Amino acid sequence: MKKAKPKSIVAAPASRSAPKRVSRRPRTAYSREEVREIFRRFSIQRPEPKGELEHVNPFTLVVAVALSAQATDAGVNKATRALFKVADTPEKMLAVGEDKVRDYIKTIGLYRNKAKNVIALSRKLVEEFGGEVPRTREELVTLPGVGRKTANVVLSMAFGQATMAVDTHIFRIANRICLAPGKTPDEVEDHLMKIVPGEYLYHAHHWLILHGRYVCKARKPECERCVIADICKSAEKTCDIPAPLVELPPQAIVAAQ
Repeated sequence: MKKAKPKSIVAAPASRSAPKRVSRRPRTAYSREEVREIFRRFSIQRPEPKGELEHVNPFTLVVAVALSAQATDAGVNKATRALFKVADTPEKMLAVGEDKVRDYIKTIGLYRNKAKNVIALSRKLVEEFGGEVPRTREELVTLPGVGRKTANVVLSMAFGQATMAVDTHIFRIANRICLAPGKTPDEVEDHLMKIVPGEYLYHAHHWLILHGRYVCKARKPECERCVIADICKSAEKTCDIPAPLVELPPQAIVAAQ
């Protein structure tokens, strides 16, 4: 009698574990409630924050923001007051010419290259946009000397769009206090746009810029004047301050300005 051949054993396919769900929530050291409270306090401290670059229309705003790279707002304002009196449109700027523009802004860092960009962006506005500043980020960043940050500032200040223009102050604060840590400005921008409550988003970038400029300074944060010191999770925090009342008292608002 022939022995029956043993049935071949087919190994069962290895079970595939379900793919891990990647959290889309950006990194932050704060709960949603804490983030909301941070911006609620900023909104009470500065109900209508304003950018500090002087301008008279969208064109002069584009120029001013482009000139502000590696320069202070005060320094840019000092240089552009006279320039904008004679050239507040791209057509007038082209008439002034690169050499004279350079003379107007020579107190600003990188003034030679910036003068070249001002003339080039003015020419592009005239030739491709009918002399008008475009209202989309995609078009704005095609202008010479205009990057994403500049475009975001223009969209916000000139056209009322809720954007997050990440400058050196916002980048520093987002990382220092662990609000929206990121390795690049674009990463910080993306995180902030996701965590800032919608009702506070329009003014958020100005609140953060002014907070970084006047309170959470680069060399040493002035925590004793900070309206969010009790919430702050920064390792650099220099003091512990008890939480303020539900509404900030007037003296706290004045002290932090």
